[in-house]
Amino acid sequence: MTCLLEPPFRCLPPSQPFSPPRFRCFAAPRAQPQPSEPDTETLVLPLDGPKERREIVRLAWEKLVRWSRSLQSRAKTDVLERTNKIVVLGGGSFGTAIAAHVATRKSLLEVNMLVRDPQVCRSINEEHHNCKYFPQHELPKNVIATTDAKAALLGADFCFHAVPVQFSSSFLEEIANYVDPGLPFISLSKGLELNTLRTMSQIIPKALKNPRQPYVVLSGPSFALELMNKLPTALVVASKDQKIANSVQQLMASKNLRINTSSDVTGVEIAGALKNVLAIAAGIVEGLNLGNNSMAALVSQGCSEIRWLATKMGAKSTTLTGLSGTGDVMLTCFVSLSRNRTVGVRLGSGEKLDDILSSMNQVAEGVATAGAVIALAQKYKVKMPVLTAVARIIDNELTPTKAVFELMNLPQVEEV
Repeated sequence: MTCLLEPPFRCLPPSQPFSPPRFRCFAAPRAQPQPSEPDTETLVLPLDGPKERREIVRLAWEKLVRWSRSLQSRAKTDVLERTNKIVVLGGGSFGTAIAAHVATRKSLLEVNMLVRDPQVCRSINEEHHNCKYFPQHELPKNVIATTDAKAALLGADFCFHAVPVQFSSSFLEEIANYVDPGLPFISLSKGLELNTLRTMSQIIPKALKNPRQPYVVLSGPSFALELMNKLPTALVVASKDQKIANSVQQLMASKNLRINTSSDVTGVEIAGALKNVLAIAAGIVEGLNLGNNSMAALVSQGCSEIRWLATKMGAKSTTLTGLSGTGDVMLTCFVSLSRNRTVGVRLGSGEKLDDILSSMNQVAEGVATAGAVIALAQKYKVKMPVLTAVARIIDNELTPTKAVFELMNLPQVEEV
């Protein structure tokens, strides 16, 4: 057996996905002599033993590292260099984590957090901690909190929006007069507005009365706590304006945070909204102790439902299998740090929804989004049995146990 490792490696801009080296294996006559020196275009190596296989892997890895380093040496940093101030709207856990991350990118960068709680504001400015969400984590000294929207937004180069979806419209309308029409908004909020079924890309321009407000959505598998602990994380920024997406990539990418870019705003937003509802379903399965088989079946079905609706709305299927789709689903459905999964676990254990929500100090967006998701599914004529069951449980019209029974008794279908 002979294996061909096929270069050449081309240096691609960061916005394009890397295509790994291709291997072609075919039977070769034993008697045929191997070339003494492989040429630079095609490397022919025998696969007769572990030593040869290790050599193939080593060469592939070295080429990958060289490709990476060549791109890093040419990476642009001018966006970070010319950025003097950013503002984060909201003082929650994820907004705080993003503020801390960006602040560490440049010590002279002014990072303003617009918060509503005076106690949180004081703790950030005087003690360099967010007393409510990260009392044990010290924030960079260039993170400044304020309750004054005008002061926070004045002279900002970028704005990160971290206000929960259901409160975003009214909040943005209040501060609209202080927002520069050219200020890029980077949305960290995931969900759908309950009454209007709007995403953040529709909410922000409408509330600011500026249809041309530059917009980027940031999403992907990420817990605020792990960002604060500087653990390796990968996210995606999506915008219809590739130049703005690239600018946000340059602003945020670091040795512990990888930022991919996309033009599929719809796919990133819908996947981010629907995975929260699916996470509640996954938590219910855990709370009912239904086992791993049912968990895998439910999440697989939920991913299909997300794909059916999102593609009907114009999303790309590749987005739904990427970081903001499958990546976020895996994190939110299977890890105990997930707020939405926690809601589901407690529902499955028999607790009442009102008691669960009143005991939480953070918003589980999936609870409010569930009803909007079903309305959206009806609009696009998509059947979504798992996510519909979640909405019925949240509305107290179906028990978790009854929902499982009904789902298991759905007609047997051909998998598509």
